[in-house]
Amino acid sequence: MIQLILVTAAALLCSLPSADGGKVLVVPVDGSHWVNMKVFIHELHSRGHSVTVLRPKYSWYIEAESHLYQSINLGDVTEFDPNIMSYFTTRMLQLRRDVHTSVWAYYKAWEEVMTMLHGAHKLVVDDMQEVFEDAKLMQFFQEAKYDVVLTDPCFGGGVLLAHRLGLPLVFNVRWTIIEEGHRTVAPSPLSYVPIAGTELTDKMTFWQRVKNVFFDLMGQYNKWTIKKLYYTPFIQRHFGPDVDLDELVQAADIWLMRTDFTFEFPRPTMPNIVYVGGFQCKPSKLLPQHLEDFVQSSAEHGVIVMSLGTVVGTLSEDIAEDIAAAFAQLPQKVIWRHTGKRPSTLGNNTLLLDWLPQNDLLGHPKTKLFVAHGGTNGVQEAIYHGVPIVGIPLMFDQDDNLFRMRVKGIAKVLDIGTLNKDNFLEALKAVLYEPSYRETMQELSRLHRDQLMKPLDQAMFWIEFVMRHKGAAHLKTKSYKMSWIQYHSIDVIVLLLVSVMVMLMICVLTVKCLCHKVFGGMKKKVE
Repeated sequence: MIQLILVTAAALLCSLPSADGGKVLVVPVDGSHWVNMKVFIHELHSRGHSVTVLRPKYSWYIEAESHLYQSINLGDVTEFDPNIMSYFTTRMLQLRRDVHTSVWAYYKAWEEVMTMLHGAHKLVVDDMQEVFEDAKLMQFFQEAKYDVVLTDPCFGGGVLLAHRLGLPLVFNVRWTIIEEGHRTVAPSPLSYVPIAGTELTDKMTFWQRVKNVFFDLMGQYNKWTIKKLYYTPFIQRHFGPDVDLDELVQAADIWLMRTDFTFEFPRPTMPNIVYVGGFQCKPSKLLPQHLEDFVQSSAEHGVIVMSLGTVVGTLSEDIAEDIAAAFAQLPQKVIWRHTGKRPSTLGNNTLLLDWLPQNDLLGHPKTKLFVAHGGTNGVQEAIYHGVPIVGIPLMFDQDDNLFRMRVKGIAKVLDIGTLNKDNFLEALKAVLYEPSYRETMQELSRLHRDQLMKPLDQAMFWIEFVMRHKGAAHLKTKSYKMSWIQYHSIDVIVLLLVSVMVMLMICVLTVKCLCHKVFGGMKKKVE
């Protein structure tokens, strides 16, 4: 009996998280990006690691107090003000409605996005200036002896801090500074790798390739502008003139990419890119009883789930009226996250909620369709649970995400600028009653799930790998230290061309000289 107790106790002790956990400094991005970063933090905490989160004092989503981490608050500046975001979202929806009647509205929408991005990057650099000038805080960071910095490189704050502290760097990444992460670190031939926003596939015609190059040039210019205005002065002040932001970003040890190849088109990658798309997805849990009763009341017709993400809970009244009227004509039950005025056209089959357990609803066997805005998290959850999509993109990368789903045959996509009751109802019926949408999505779900290791476990392995080995230098290419001319071997090509030209000139001169001697001698003999 005593031996059994000892064996059981030993097994329990072995199952406990190691007391010798590492120390992780997290520099997150607020908003929806925090939702997936928090999944990593929760898992790191459960494995016995100590986590510190650097957050703005007035954060949107990042809690100041949590049992998962110790938080360090910055000053009064913040990356994401909910009121500013609310205004921006309302403005973007308005402009999308106007785009179809005015080229000016399209330009204004682009200008609004760029203005917001410029403001956000400026605030990030201001935050880092505050951190770097706080001698006590910097001393605290140095004495804490962190093992790794985990950050989202959508903004550059975490990259700058990791370089200053000399720590290994792991990215939780989909975007770097206004470009998709692959464009920064991996070879991306414009002939078959589409630029985000172009709504192109990996099979392009000549004019589509022209469009792809044009969008790339625009993106590079916007990136150069943001770097020049905000990051370059900061870097030169603190690190000297020989350091460039692109080099700091490309020097990251591991890129935990929030996609996989059920989402991406086939393309070149790098040894230190680890695909963890869907890491936040998990099997569904039981629904609250009132929701379960509502879902079960749908009988054989099933349920439609609608959510437009963390930012957009309210649509303009005319759009909400059209959506509600379309839902009312269906036999399915509808669960709709909507925080605005109750539409007058709302049917008895539709339940409005301020918040809904999206993952658990998508995983319910009676869920037939997901009406979504196309955020990366929601798209990955739909793929994981095998639920086809009717997409209503609103801003940022959502058009591009949903375009990929449409091309793969698992989504119908509507432009909110032209959305009305009739075309919305038509899209709903197409996805509900055309079997190919659900069959294709379920096959994609099987491909996504068929992996040696779960995406979250893979992410944890590589974070801990970097902690154990103080980086992953053997996986990093040295190409980021090369100039553009060296990277594309322009200098070698020029040398070869010059060499060929010199050889040709030598050959021509030799032949000319021989001809002159031969024919010159013959001419003298004739004379």
